Amino acid sequence: MRTRVPNNRRPAHPGELLKRLFLDPLDMTQRELAERLAVPYKRVNSLVHGRRSVTAETALLLARLFDTTPEYWMNMQAGYDLWEAQQGESRDKLERVEPINS
Repeated sequence: MRTRVPNNRRPAHPGELLKRLFLDPLDMTQRELAERLAVPYKRVNSLVHGRRSVTAETALLLARLFDTTPEYWMNMQAGYDLWEAQQGESRDKLERVEPINS
């Protein structure tokens, strides 16, 4: 199985999609989201601004609030993280690893 970058465009950070697809249409503030999730405002703000990743706990809370699944949030984060790793310093390491051909 080969590791590859699906395209050259950076995927949206889950926090950006949280804002664009959930908060904005509901006219919900970050502060209101933090209160509804019973988490600190800074946690929500850092997520929305891409300075924090979606954790398993956050995925569970967001899934419950927005009637999605935790996997929806975790898969979004995993896709973002993989893209970042494939573009960053890990890219050189990936290119040096020779696949095992069976």
